[in-house]
Amino acid sequence: MNHAAILDALRSATSFDLFRLRAAIDRALRDPARSTAIRRCLQPGQPVEYFDARDNRSRDGHVVELRPATVVVLERETGTRFLIDYAAINLDGVDSVLRDRSDRGLGRQEIAVGDLVGFQDRNGHQRHGRVTRLNGKTVTLDCDGTPWRVGYALLHRLIDAAP
Repeated sequence: MNHAAILDALRSATSFDLFRLRAAIDRALRDPARSTAIRRCLQPGQPVEYFDARDNRSRDGHVVELRPATVVVLERETGTRFLIDYAAINLDGVDSVLRDRSDRGLGRQEIAVGDLVGFQDRNGHQRHGRVTRLNGKTVTLDCDGTPWRVGYALLHRLIDAAP
């Protein structure tokens, strides 16, 4: 699936178009046949990868309990239990990063909480930090203990070279 083309089309869609698409997607996701098919592939204790929409990133965990419409997952990193939709589970190992084709900076779908990114501040100094929160038009970064709110278009990706 060409996600970049879909994101380009969504940018030019009206709010009503987006609302109608969301309604259609929600209806498709509520189809019991979809969750039943996924539930058949799962069993308690099984390791899974799932998508956390709040932090816009994939997480690893283990299935704790299968419920009719949702699954309880124990998140590996924090040991916290989450109740998630079956559709959030990545059974096929699909790349969950949506790459946005923006001419400047990083797109909203390309950044996740915990990513290391950099930017140039108003004084021309290069700064870098970890994403702590995704906002509508900006991200909140922790730059050596100081919080910064920076627009997506001003960000660039960094590679963490720490061992």
